[in-house]
Amino acid sequence: MPSPSLIPLVLLLSAMSFAQALGGRQPQQQTVAPDLSNVGIDQDLDAQVPLDLAFRDENGMPVMLQQYFDGKPVILSLVYYNCPMLCSQVLSGVTDAVNLLKLDPGKDYRLLTVSFDPKDTPQGAARQRAEHLQHLARPGAGQDWHFLTGSETSIQQLTRAVGFRYKWDPTTQQFYHATAIMLLTPQGKVSKYFYGVEYNPTDLRLGLIQASHNQIGSVVDQILLFCCKYNATTGKYDFFVGRILSIAGAFTLVILGGFLFVMFRYGKPKPSDAVPGG
Repeated sequence: MPSPSLIPLVLLLSAMSFAQALGGRQPQQQTVAPDLSNVGIDQDLDAQVPLDLAFRDENGMPVMLQQYFDGKPVILSLVYYNCPMLCSQVLSGVTDAVNLLKLDPGKDYRLLTVSFDPKDTPQGAARQRAEHLQHLARPGAGQDWHFLTGSETSIQQLTRAVGFRYKWDPTTQQFYHATAIMLLTPQGKVSKYFYGVEYNPTDLRLGLIQASHNQIGSVVDQILLFCCKYNATTGKYDFFVGRILSIAGAFTLVILGGFLFVMFRYGKPKPSDAVPGG
């Protein structure tokens, strides 16, 4: 089932898109609210994405999805390139997060954007890529962010695998869809979902480390992961108070033990310090 937190967001954003399509004009008759019953995101953690799907990259070259899974986790964003509002915000959110993320694209993870509109073309993908790469402040990151287009068959198989549900509206000539990015493991399994159009760099970093099976990151990250727990409902990491207290208690015992050792080891008076006579 879609996350409850997504329903108001989808309704609000879809209503905004509908109003925009009307050009701000007052309708001559009462507008029927769009049917959003089949729009949303069904979390399916650990689901396998079919890696044998065929697409075309931003240069129009045929590619297989498996080409982008070479031992590194993948940040997947699903958009359509003619979207008038939401999709650009999703991609801007990815750009902002990558600029702040203390992991390196290409070295630690890959970026992959796929259009769910079968009418989108490689030319449109190239335009979107160029637009967002100019705001990417990480040197060389553009080489590892690819924008794909594909057939309806490939698109549907991919979107179904990650639980992404959308709907075309012939009246507004737009898609109704939710907003999120997905983290995939190097084997192409769904690891995490992050909702909205802004993505916390710390949450994204921890998610990538877990998606990589702890093959990236530092010792500090491992401690943070021990203290935090992914909340599938909100798509964020929450502090796990019990584990924080456990670490604090263990740290206190280490400090206390070290203090007692020093006291017993060096606190005893030496024979030469004894007072002579008596």
